[in-house]
Amino acid sequence: MDFKTEMKERVSYIDEVIKRYLPKEEGFEKTLLSAMNYSILAGGKRIRPMLMLETYRLFGGEQVNEIAPFLAAMEMIHTYSLVHDDLPAMDDDDYRRGRLTTHKVYGEAMGILAGDALLNYSFEVAAQAFSGTMDISRVAKAFTVLTRKPGIGGMIGGQAVDVENCDRPMDKDKLDFIYLLKTGALIEGSMMIGAILAGAKDAKVEEIEEAGRKIGLAFQIQDDVLDVIGDEQVIGKPINSDEKNHKTTYVTLFGLEEAKKKVEILSLDALKVLEKFPKRNKFLEELVRYLIFRDK
Repeated sequence: MDFKTEMKERVSYIDEVIKRYLPKEEGFEKTLLSAMNYSILAGGKRIRPMLMLETYRLFGGEQVNEIAPFLAAMEMIHTYSLVHDDLPAMDDDDYRRGRLTTHKVYGEAMGILAGDALLNYSFEVAAQAFSGTMDISRVAKAFTVLTRKPGIGGMIGGQAVDVENCDRPMDKDKLDFIYLLKTGALIEGSMMIGAILAGAKDAKVEEIEEAGRKIGLAFQIQDDVLDVIGDEQVIGKPINSDEKNHKTTYVTLFGLEEAKKKVEILSLDALKVLEKFPKRNKFLEELVRYLIFRDK
């Protein structure tokens, strides 16, 4: 089976897992629930839960249902961040993944609430893992990572620094800080949770966190590249949005070719970490290559 076919199968599986945990659209708050589901069912590559699942398998994890609540929860957190990113006060985007953004369909206020609800609901979903496992300590450690990586020391912290410096020139150190938290934190967290739930030792989890950090940074730099050279119909959102929003990126700091070189260096470093574990996961390694050198 080739990589693209395998990836489609995994996306399909993750989609089914996510649907299993979605709220029913009923009651007085039906509009909110509809907005939540509209957001998360918009499609996408399901990269973060896929990295989680494949890292789980890398360390010998076999009970896929054990990790299922975390797969759904991580995608809900990622989706909430996209809903808020698209708001007028943030990136002010009308389209996401080729269709109208949540606030364009449901209004700005409901867009804010849908994002809030997805974040809070993600923890409700992940908490279901406590009643479906024989190893409470692993679930507790994984749950701690899930609550920490999107927070003030992770994604939200990175977003805050990004927003605060939107119209200001930035140096590489500050840009790296933003990228490592805003984008890298959820990728790190996804891979760490997979390793933890599979029973990896703390030292191995730290190595996976480092690999995730490099993957996250490379992933975001590749986004910078695609914002300049990508095809709007392929990537599903407007190109040159960074320029429109007066954002400093790796491309604006170092130029297009240097940004591409940095992506390659980071990817090779991350792959070296993954390739040294006794039980190789070839699909995971190929997934990392795909993510970093993608064209959308």
